[in-house]
Amino acid sequence: MSRMQLALNVDDLDASIAFYSRLFDTTPAKVKPGYANFAIAEPSLKLVLLENPGQGGSINHLGVEVDSSEAVHSEIARLTDGGMFTEEQIDTTCCFATQDKVWVGAPDGERWEVYTVLADSDTFGETPLLLSDPSGDARAIDAPCCTPSATN
Repeated sequence: MSRMQLALNVDDLDASIAFYSRLFDTTPAKVKPGYANFAIAEPSLKLVLLENPGQGGSINHLGVEVDSSEAVHSEIARLTDGGMFTEEQIDTTCCFATQDKVWVGAPDGERWEVYTVLADSDTFGETPLLLSDPSGDARAIDAPCCTPSATN
């Protein structure tokens, strides 16, 4: 199963949890300090709320949640073969979960991730990114999770 992910910046996490709980008639799957996510069945959506006062009402990032690390690695190969610059985070802790993921940037600056959750975590996380380009060159940089570098 794959599902779209929408990660929103919110000013007030509690107010946003109350609103989205009513809107989608469900409770959050996970709530941590400054963070909540909903696993919405219909429409199939992973809604992530990131408390960023002063940034409320804006998109943090977009994504596609996939079932396995193999699916993430398949997307890395497909995107790289298609000439797209990727930022890889393998076995990283991010958004209170251990994940494998790959990031790409859209022409207008939107950040997309394709990811799978390997396990829950008690920490939000911060892990270096592995930047790759179609030539096969790679380098590690430090960047917090859910906010990959702006380099495309």
